[in-house]
Amino acid sequence: MPSLKVLSLVSSIVGAAVVMLWRVSETRSPISARKILIPPMGMATGFAMFLVPVFRVPWTWAVDAFLLGALVFAYPLLRTSRLVRDGDHVMLQRSNAFLAVLLVLAGVRIGARGYFDQILSVQQTAGLFFILAFGMILRWRTRMFRQYRALSS
Repeated sequence: MPSLKVLSLVSSIVGAAVVMLWRVSETRSPISARKILIPPMGMATGFAMFLVPVFRVPWTWAVDAFLLGALVFAYPLLRTSRLVRDGDHVMLQRSNAFLAVLLVLAGVRIGARGYFDQILSVQQTAGLFFILAFGMILRWRTRMFRQYRALSS
C-alpha cells in the first residue's frame, strides 16, 4: 500500500494536470461572470477541511500562506492572462507563457511540499497549500471579474 506522502504527491500531479487542461479549455469559449466566480466559490468549500483537527495550522501560518499566494504566486497568472472583447463575447486570452507559468507553479508546489512534509504532517501541508492556492485564485479571479465588468458594460 502506498504511503500517504506518495498518494499526496500523485494527487498533486494529477490535480495540476487537470487544472492545466481546464485552463486551456477555458480559453476556447466565451467567459461569463458565472465562469469567473464559481471556481473560487466552489474552492472555498475546501475550508471545511479545517473542521478536522489534523488539518489545522496556526493562524499566522494561514495568513502568511494566503498572502504569499495572493501577492507572489498570483502575479504570474495576472501577467499571463487577460480578458479581451471578441465581437459580442468576452474571451480569456492567455499568453504563450501561461502554461509554462502553471507548470512552474506546480513544480514549486511539489518541490516545496517535499520540504514541508518533513516538518509538518501531510494534512497540515495540504491545508497550507490549499490556503496559498486560494489566495492566488481569489486575487486572479477578482481581477478577471473587474476586467469582465469593464468589457461587458
